[in-house]
Amino acid sequence: MPIGTVKFFNTDKGYGFIENEDGSGDSFVHITAVQAAGMQVLNKDQRISYELETGRNGKVSAINLEQA
Repeated sequence: MPIGTVKFFNTDKGYGFIENEDGSGDSFVHITAVQAAGMQVLNKDQRISYELETGRNGKVSAINLEQA
């Protein structure tokens, strides 16, 4: 599982981005993945482990979030 740091998360808009530790870029994260992990919000600079999933629209998103 990749590990990254929350770069930005906007609870009003329901999405944010996680910066991957290995430098491979940012991963999109949606509020539904946060809630599915039993969390209410992601905080800036919070370390998270996650998996990547390609959705029906072809976009890659972080899922199965866990505190790292």
